[in-house]
Amino acid sequence: MSEISIACAEPARLGRSLRTWRTLRRMKQHHAAELLGVSQTTISRWENGLQAPTPAEQSDIRRLMQARLDSAADRELARLVRQSTAEVHLICDLTHRLLDLSPARARMWSVPATDLLGTSLWRYASKEIVTAERNLPQAGWFEPAPPALELDTGANGSSVVRIRPSRLKWVRFQLSDGSFARLVQTVAAAAAA
Repeated sequence: MSEISIACAEPARLGRSLRTWRTLRRMKQHHAAELLGVSQTTISRWENGLQAPTPAEQSDIRRLMQARLDSAADRELARLVRQSTAEVHLICDLTHRLLDLSPARARMWSVPATDLLGTSLWRYASKEIVTAERNLPQAGWFEPAPPALELDTGANGSSVVRIRPSRLKWVRFQLSDGSFARLVQTVAAAAAA
């Protein structure tokens, strides 16, 4: 399953997310339309759920709305992640791009953290993570006050970004620019069988 098909899986939900993102940035539909190369009417239809963006348009919307650590508060969050002693990392909730990670998480991976910052971690997802991602809408993940989610995952088989059998906790929150980030923490390693 590609990143485009799983992140914010429902096109109608993506339209509502675009409206929220625009509102927080005080951006008119016309300006968003210019940035995305579509008409203002198309933006309106997406946001009202009357028309679904094509897969290519969904990709463009996600790229436009991807999380960035622009404000002082967002950069402070990244600093707290970097200073954490826990196995934790911060990703863009739409694109799965790595925004920052703790030293404990970096030690699990075989490449320097700087090589992965800004790249999507989706290709390293375990089958349990893929399943959990598909079920996010039913879990209330995209609602105004989403619950934190915990899931059990198996190993992913990657030597680059290793995921071992463990329990993960996901927390979704809005950054200052209206985009959403996900804090991913290893809560506990799986017990040996």
